[in-house]
Amino acid sequence: MKCEVCGNDYDKAFTVDMGQGQHTFDSFECAIHALAPTCEHCGCHIVGHGVEQDGVMYCCAHCAQQNGAVGLTDRLDDHSHDDDRVVEASKESFPASDAPAWGSRRG
Repeated sequence: MKCEVCGNDYDKAFTVDMGQGQHTFDSFECAIHALAPTCEHCGCHIVGHGVEQDGVMYCCAHCAQQNGAVGLTDRLDDHSHDDDRVVEASKESFPASDAPAWGSRRG
C-alpha cells in the first residue's frame, strides 16, 4: 500500500478512517503530518489532547493564553491525591508540549 504523504510503497502501511474518508500511511509520522490539527499560536502539530476555545485549537493552555484565550488550563491544580515527588517533577517539566524554538512561527 502506498503512503499518501510520502509516496512510499510499504507492505506494513495502515489505513485510518476519519469522517467520510480513508487515508493510508506508512508511519505515524506521516499520519500526524496529514491529520493532526495545528496549534493556532505556534504551529506545531497537536498530537496530545490540546485545548480548544471557540473552535480554535492550541497545543497547550500557554499558547492559548498567548493568543488571547482565557480560562483554559492544561490540567487541574488539585493534586492532593498525588505523590509530592510526582507533582514537583510535573511542575518543573510542564508543559512538555511547548514547540521547539526552531519550529516556532512566532515573528
